[in-house]
Amino acid sequence: MNPIRVLLVEDDDEDARLIVTRLRRGGLDLTVDTVHSAAQLRDSLAGHEPDLVISDYNLPAFTAEEALQILRGHGCDAPFLLVSGQVGEDRAAAMMKAGACDFILKDRMGRLVPAVQRELRDAEERRQLRAAETALRASEQRFRLLAEHAIDVIFRYRLIPDRALEYVSPAVTSITGHPTAELYADPDLLMTIFDADELTRLAAVWPEGHKHPTVLRARHRDGHRLWIEVRTQAVRDDDGEPVAVEGILRDVTEQRDAELERQRLDHQLRQTERLDSLGRLAGGIAHDFNNLLAVISAYAADVANDLGPGHPSHPDVERISRAADRAAALTRQLLIFSRLEPSRPEVLDLNEVVADTEQLLHRTIGEDVTLTSDLEAGLPPVVIDRSKFEQIVVNLVVNARAAMPGGGQLTITTRRVPGTAGRGGVQLTVTDTGCGMTPEVASRAFEPFFTTKGPGDGTGLGLATAYGVVTEAGGDIRIDTAPDRGTTMTVTLPEADRPAGPASEGPADGAPPDAGSRHVVVVEDDADVRDIVVRILSKAGYRVTAPPTSTAALRLCTDPTTGMDALITDVIMPDVTGPQLAEAVRATHPQLPVLYISGYTAGNLPGGHTLSDDTPLLSKPFTADQLRRSVADLLNRARQASRT
Repeated sequence: MNPIRVLLVEDDDEDARLIVTRLRRGGLDLTVDTVHSAAQLRDSLAGHEPDLVISDYNLPAFTAEEALQILRGHGCDAPFLLVSGQVGEDRAAAMMKAGACDFILKDRMGRLVPAVQRELRDAEERRQLRAAETALRASEQRFRLLAEHAIDVIFRYRLIPDRALEYVSPAVTSITGHPTAELYADPDLLMTIFDADELTRLAAVWPEGHKHPTVLRARHRDGHRLWIEVRTQAVRDDDGEPVAVEGILRDVTEQRDAELERQRLDHQLRQTERLDSLGRLAGGIAHDFNNLLAVISAYAADVANDLGPGHPSHPDVERISRAADRAAALTRQLLIFSRLEPSRPEVLDLNEVVADTEQLLHRTIGEDVTLTSDLEAGLPPVVIDRSKFEQIVVNLVVNARAAMPGGGQLTITTRRVPGTAGRGGVQLTVTDTGCGMTPEVASRAFEPFFTTKGPGDGTGLGLATAYGVVTEAGGDIRIDTAPDRGTTMTVTLPEADRPAGPASEGPADGAPPDAGSRHVVVVEDDADVRDIVVRILSKAGYRVTAPPTSTAALRLCTDPTTGMDALITDVIMPDVTGPQLAEAVRATHPQLPVLYISGYTAGNLPGGHTLSDDTPLLSKPFTADQLRRSVADLLNRARQASRT
C-alpha cells in the first residue's frame, strides 16, 4: 500500500514535528510536504495531489481560509483538518462550513489520529462512490449511444404503480411510424401496432417475459404490413412480482417475406413434382385405356359394318361405339388436366367444343351452382389447339366456381363479333355471380403464380396459361369485374381462313386403288390391337404381315430381301421401341414410310422418346376409317415423294 501523502500547512517546525510524530505513532505510513505560504501551497499542488491536508489557522503569510480556498480552487477535495491553538467558535464554525472536516486544538492532540483515520476512510468511500458514479455515467452514455443508433427498438415498460413507457429508442419511429413523443404520451399505443388476432400470443410473453423470440404480425402507421420479432424480460420486485418489462422489438419483415417466398416456391416445386408424377401416371393410364378403347371401337365399327344398318343388333353396336367415344373423351380430359397434350392447332367450332366440355363441367362445379350456356348458332370457325382451349374453358369455370362458395349462377356464352379488314372474330364469355375482384387483384390476375387462393388450393398458373394460349392464337382475353358484382372473362379469337373439318377425306374406303399389291408390316405388342389392325387392313385389300414381337419384327424388317411398302408400329414396346425399329429399318429401306400408332398423345413420350410435329401419328383409339385413311395418305405421300 502506498504511503499517505500529507500536505502540512504549518510555519512552526516544532508543531509540525509533533503532528507528524503522532501520526506515525498511530500507525500511519505517510510522506509529508510542509508549506508556509500560498505560493508554496500552489507549487506543491502542481506536483501532486495530497491525500490529507492539515493546516494551522494563523500563518504569517496567509490564513487557513485562504489555504482552503486555494485547495478547492485547484480541484483538490482531500480531507482538510484544522489543527490550531485557541480559535473562536464562530471562526471554527465558518471553517467547517467552508469545507473543513474537523477542528483539533493543539493542546488536545489525542484526537488527531482517530480523526485522520476517520477522514481517510470517508475519503476512500467518497472516491469509490465517485468512481462508481463515473462508471455508471459512462455506461449510461454508452447504452444511450447504442440505443439511439440501434436498428432494433429497445424499450422499458413500467407496469406498476401505473402503466407507462419509461424508455423507447428512436428506432421505433422508423419501424412503426409513431414518434416517440406519441408513444410516451399514450402507454397503450405500442400495443396497438400488433394485429388484433396476435394479442393472445403477445399476452403470453408480456409481462412475464420469454427467453425465445416470438414473431407477430403488426401494422405500420401508414397501414403496410410488418413482422415484428419480440424479445422480452420481466423486471421483478423483491417479492418476485413483475413491475416492468424490458425488451427488444426487431423488424423481420424482409426475412419473414423471404421465408414465406421460399416456402411458396418449395410448395410450388412439390406441387409441380406431384403434377409431373400425375402426368406420368395419367399418360400410362391413357395408354392402357386407349389400347382397350382402340380394340373396342374398331371391333364395334367392324361388326356394325358387317351387320348393316337394318340388323336388329346394329343399334346396340352403335351404343357400344358411342360409349367407347365417351370413354376416349374422358381419357382426353385426363390428359388435358395433366398437360400432356401437344400443341396442335386445328380449325374448330367453339360451340362444339363448349358442348363437349359442358358434360365434364356439370360434374365439376357441384349442385349449388346453376350452369347455363347461350351459344350463338352458325359461328365462324377459329384456329386453336383444341385441348388447350378445353383447358381454358375448364380453368375459367373452375375459377368462377371458386368465387361462388355459397353457390350462384354461371353462364357460358358464344357470340360472333366484328373485326378488322373484313375478318371477324368469335367471343367466349364465362360470367359468374361471385365475389368479384378488387382492381389490384384484377390487374395481377394474369401474372404467373399469382393466386388469391389458400396454400394448396391453386398454382396461380391457370389464367397465365390461358393468356399465353389465347395470345399465341392471335386472340385476346379480358376481365370485367368488381367486388361483390361478379366476374366476366371474355376470350376473343380471330375467325379462321378455312372451314372446320378435314380438307380431304380421300377415297371412300380409305384405301388406294392398288391396295392389294401393297405389303404392310404391322408391329404392335398388344395382341388384341394387333389383330384388329391386321383385320381392318386385310379387309381393305392390303397384304399384311404382323410379327408377334418387336424383336421378330426387327429381324424381318432389317432383312434386305423383305419387300415392304409401309411400316405401322406402336411407339412404346418392350425390347425395341417404335423409333428404334424405324431407325434400324431405314438402314436397309431408307425410303420406307412409317406410321406410328400410340395410346400416348403427347410429343414427349415415356423413356425420353420424342416425335416431331410432322411425324405421322395415329392416336388410339381410332376407327377403321381413320386407320385406312392414315395408311392410304402415308402411301400416297410416299408415292408423290418418289416421283419428285
